[in-house]
Amino acid sequence: MTVDLGSRTPDAISTGQPYEYQRRPLVEPDWTRFPGWRHVTRDQWESAQWQRVNCVKNVKQLQAVLGDLVGETFYKDLIEDQKALATMSMLVTPQMLNTMMPTGPMSTEAFYLDPVRRYMIPVASDRRTDWPSHPYASRDSLHEHDMWVAEGLTHRYPTKVLAELLSTCPQYCGHCTRMDLVGNSTPAVDKLKLTLKPVDRYAAHIDYLKAHPGVRDVVVSGGDVANVPWRNLESYLMSLLSIETVRDIRLATKALMGLPQHWLQPDVVEGLERVARTAARRGVNLAIHTHVNHAQSLTPLVARAAQTALEVGVRDVRNQGVLMRGVNATTADLLDLCFALQGEAGILPYYFYMCDMIPNAEHWRVPVWQAHQLQHDMMGYLPGYATPRIVCDVPFVGKRWVHMLTEYDRERGISYWTKNYRTSIESADGEALTKRFPYYDPIDTLPKSGQDWWAAQA
Repeated sequence: MTVDLGSRTPDAISTGQPYEYQRRPLVEPDWTRFPGWRHVTRDQWESAQWQRVNCVKNVKQLQAVLGDLVGETFYKDLIEDQKALATMSMLVTPQMLNTMMPTGPMSTEAFYLDPVRRYMIPVASDRRTDWPSHPYASRDSLHEHDMWVAEGLTHRYPTKVLAELLSTCPQYCGHCTRMDLVGNSTPAVDKLKLTLKPVDRYAAHIDYLKAHPGVRDVVVSGGDVANVPWRNLESYLMSLLSIETVRDIRLATKALMGLPQHWLQPDVVEGLERVARTAARRGVNLAIHTHVNHAQSLTPLVARAAQTALEVGVRDVRNQGVLMRGVNATTADLLDLCFALQGEAGILPYYFYMCDMIPNAEHWRVPVWQAHQLQHDMMGYLPGYATPRIVCDVPFVGKRWVHMLTEYDRERGISYWTKNYRTSIESADGEALTKRFPYYDPIDTLPKSGQDWWAAQA
């Protein structure tokens, strides 16, 4: 058998693969490299209580940890962002901060460039000044609040609901899609508030699900379920498991990565086992969905928390990351993360969402065409079951694989999408299934003609 090499030269053939896999065992970075944690013991570090008490909530606390490793320029940049631009208040667990600048010399420049820092501790100079927000950006970009059927219960898909049990997390991500509700208010965003007592809110969810047997899948989120007192969360989950028509339950918790110490506490592990056993007896799929955006964030503690959940009976632990410029929007970064998730931490790569169209987020967002390219370039390296899908969460539509658009104006950065179901606010809309719904690329990624067009609209 002969192979026609065409114009391919021997040099071109021998250059190797576009991505070269190299196994990298997980490592817990040495937290004592930071001046503020030089005397922190392992027992303290592995304590969930210590982690929560020592979260970094402001510039002064960050300076106390980093000392003179990072210069005053950065702190001024951070203060400027917090005063005028940030949509999320500052809250970073020691576990997360410890995965920033994990190797090599620590400096102001290294901190600026760190991918985990770029989305967990954004600064003013990160954000764009030409188009900081897309003209169609909104604080509830997915209209989840519009689709509440009870306080905190979003019914967008026919068979699935999102249950927001609370509005806080152990840590706050700068790009949070629920920035209108989650966390403390900032100068840029006066947050919505949950008004019902938790017990009444949870009861309203259960009543709705009992009255709507067509709903079989419940994503239990917030905020982050790690901030719900365990006895309250277990009670809620057992109530869900008492509803015969509920067949899937997913616990959404970035804390599996940002605060793995929580998920390793004996009372939480024992309680999770009780819930998992009950789910198994009743034939309900119980999974944990976490949120890791970069391989740096994966450490042995995270792997231990994921493995523990699986050992006590949780069916799957999956990852839903967000695709962001400056963080992970390269083929190598995504594959490094996926191999670390699947091969080292026992977490299944599941989705990468395109960053949603919230205010002051344009520096993170990528255009649809780039998402197409990244999906293409990831194929063939990972096992099929561990190859994540890049999805676009289109307003009023929902999650769509990035190749599912019906039309794409690359010049103006407008893609059009269709859907095959009505949301809870469209039950009387006879045209909902024939409409085309737009999604918008970041304007700075468009050709000059497209940018000029948007400038003229403004």
